[in-house]
Amino acid sequence: MSVTFYHPFVFILTFVSYAFFHASRKTFSNVKTTISDEWTPSFSNSTVNETLPNQTWNKHKLFDNGKDAELFLGVLDATFLTSYAVGLYISGMVGDRFDMRKILCFGMCSTAVIVFIFGCVLEWVEFYNKYVYVLLWIINGLLQSTGWPTVVAVMGYWFGKSSRGLVLGLWSACASVGNIIGSLMVSSVLDYGFDYAFLLTCSVLFGGGIVIFFGLVSTPSEVGLRYNREGKLVKSTIIVNETISSNDRSVETDEISAPLIEEEELNKEEEEIVIQIEPRALSLCQALLLPGVILYSLAYAFLKLVNYSFFFWLPYYLSNAHHMAESQSDAISIWYDVGGIIGGTIAGFISDLTGRRAVVVIPMLILSVPALFIYGNFTGGYTINAVLMAVTGFFVGGVANLISAAISADLGQQGPIKDNSKALATVTGIVDGTGSAGAAIGQILVPVIQKSQGWKSVFVLFMIAIALTALCVLPIFINEVKDIYSKYRYSWFTGLKIETFADRRNIEDDSTTNRHIE
Repeated sequence: MSVTFYHPFVFILTFVSYAFFHASRKTFSNVKTTISDEWTPSFSNSTVNETLPNQTWNKHKLFDNGKDAELFLGVLDATFLTSYAVGLYISGMVGDRFDMRKILCFGMCSTAVIVFIFGCVLEWVEFYNKYVYVLLWIINGLLQSTGWPTVVAVMGYWFGKSSRGLVLGLWSACASVGNIIGSLMVSSVLDYGFDYAFLLTCSVLFGGGIVIFFGLVSTPSEVGLRYNREGKLVKSTIIVNETISSNDRSVETDEISAPLIEEEELNKEEEEIVIQIEPRALSLCQALLLPGVILYSLAYAFLKLVNYSFFFWLPYYLSNAHHMAESQSDAISIWYDVGGIIGGTIAGFISDLTGRRAVVVIPMLILSVPALFIYGNFTGGYTINAVLMAVTGFFVGGVANLISAAISADLGQQGPIKDNSKALATVTGIVDGTGSAGAAIGQILVPVIQKSQGWKSVFVLFMIAIALTALCVLPIFINEVKDIYSKYRYSWFTGLKIETFADRRNIEDDSTTNRHIE
């Protein structure tokens, strides 16, 4: 793969843009305790309540007790994820049909406005209404869904498959970095009020959207670049409505309804004329029928239930079960994301070396079960809590990063659609949309189970979800293991170094052809 001046800028801009998306989401999960206190009666400060009328302290009451407020917060999470899941299916198809730079910019700026209204304006005007909160969070989910399919598609277009596991494994840390940024932002201003936390993160998100509009290059073709059949980046010039003669033959662009491209390799002076037919965007059904899409989508639904439950409820869990101060629980919760960053990067690197993803995914899922069990039954100090949290994030968050980024890009550029530049966002939207649907169900189950059975039962739910994730990936894992076995078995018998099973088939085909020629 040829690396150009544009590659690092694309990496940084898409990374930062989605990190800002996640920072705005993390704000809500990190201020849940404060919001819950705001929405319930304040009877704790008896001295103040004796000197001031009860109405002054309880006029904003939405719920009679903290448990009801907690359930409503879970409803808001589920509402967001449901609309987010629906929006992902739509945004994926839109991203393959329109300018992704403009879509991403619109999603970032409009999301910032909605978050500003939810967290700041309604608080400043002292307007408290459950139905308005739900409506705003539905809109928020739809708008935020523009982010992931577009940024993954942009990265998939710029970075080839040979190093995609490592590059996208590292890049997929954008969500975890966004969580860390959000946690640090919230903890720095939460003492002034939760409205300041929303104000800070949505301002950063809006500013990021402006930078994306003026700075992002969505595809190599926008700057006269494309990948040839060997996977090398080459310069290209689109020639429209002209006739080009080559070997005494004329090709009319109007007759074939496709542009002619004059291609020049970056490090060579040779030029060649190729005809490139404009690809057609896949429909939702066509994308669903691609190999592996349904299995990985279902797997990600169960996995994202666990990953997003940590995302939404970890600070609250630390505050509620381990009796930490809210600012302290916000700060220590970043270690789950640190583990996810390391896990996703290492998993991507190993999957690049093996050339297969499922053989890395399944072992990590198996190891995540004891990690969840230990952490769910742990009672101890902050340091050990952070270490166990990071280990859990390494396995759970690492696999989630790999599936949502590198594997989604692989699925959107495989086999017959390898050269189709209008399929990647649609496939990514399906995988992440199905995952978000599973996560939405989880956000309803977590507060209900916690209220009736306690936090240990919640971790049992997580372990069951991980087992179901592994079950969905198992058929792909078995096929990859068979492929590896066939490759090395053939290499052992012949003494040849065969890179892939496909190479072995090609050699066999060539041998058969030569025999027929002789």
